[in-house]
Amino acid sequence: MEDKYVPIKEIEAWAVKRGLDKTSNDKQLIKLQEELGELAEAHNKGYDDKVVDSLGDMFVVMTIYAMQRGLALDDCITEAYYEIASRKGETKKGVFIKEADL
Repeated sequence: MEDKYVPIKEIEAWAVKRGLDKTSNDKQLIKLQEELGELAEAHNKGYDDKVVDSLGDMFVVMTIYAMQRGLALDDCITEAYYEIASRKGETKKGVFIKEADL
């Protein structure tokens, strides 16, 4: 694999070239569930190469879904980060639990 960063804009251009920007976004949700299942299988079986592939596929699908909804995935990520950045809570058994849920 080439050691190169692929910007979200390139994923969006790839999707537009294939007409995915004009298809139903519910198909992307179905595809995301499929990819999540593949990630869980790869995780459970210890297939690190398939974990990488599944995570990448999920990112592509989420990028296309966001684009279809008129959203930019990087804006969604930024908003999520700033929501959690100052969140207080505790990590119990490897899971972060926000203060409001303790």
